[in-house]
Amino acid sequence: MIFVLNKTDTIANQFLAELRDAVIQQDKERFRRNQERLGAILAYELSKSLQYETKEIQTPLGTASVNVPADEPVLGVILRAGLPFHNGFMQFFDRSSSAFITAYRKVKRNGSFLIQVDHIATPNLDDKIFILCDTMLATGQSIVSVCKELMAQYKIKELHIAAVIASTEGVAHVKANLPKAKIWVCAVDDEMTSKAYIVPGLGDAGDLAFGEKV
Repeated sequence: MIFVLNKTDTIANQFLAELRDAVIQQDKERFRRNQERLGAILAYELSKSLQYETKEIQTPLGTASVNVPADEPVLGVILRAGLPFHNGFMQFFDRSSSAFITAYRKVKRNGSFLIQVDHIATPNLDDKIFILCDTMLATGQSIVSVCKELMAQYKIKELHIAAVIASTEGVAHVKANLPKAKIWVCAVDDEMTSKAYIVPGLGDAGDLAFGEKV
């Protein structure tokens, strides 16, 4: 299952357009804020897929029946680029615990690369709904490596992958290796460069949000 936000005309497309715009994205604060906005919107869309239960709420004047989520999901983020996007999810899932993962591309001399997962700090994910947030789903290798590492340690009840922009190849890789995962993205682009950057994409999300790394 894949949900693509920009298939429907909404104000979210304005936030996505600003993220992609080579001039506007130079404003780091606005770049982070637009990621947060899109994260919050995707969190709302994802919330429609959850299971709900009825609770009786006492008001000053009586009792109201309200359907609320039966489970509080755990949020996860791959550092560092995904932090603002993750913050958007936290605005809606504000009682959720979070997992933090460091993973990076270990480039070989021939230009190919492996995904190195260095550190995972996570609450118990047994029988939990887990939502992994990462701004860019390029090759999909980082997301698959992280999820397989977590699934080897925990019995995750339901897995969701969320990204701002995905590549067609990356989506296919996730579907092939994590067939039960539900994918939530704002847009899917068809091309990637030889260095596995999405085209047209938006550039290096981590550098744009937090400054160039050395």
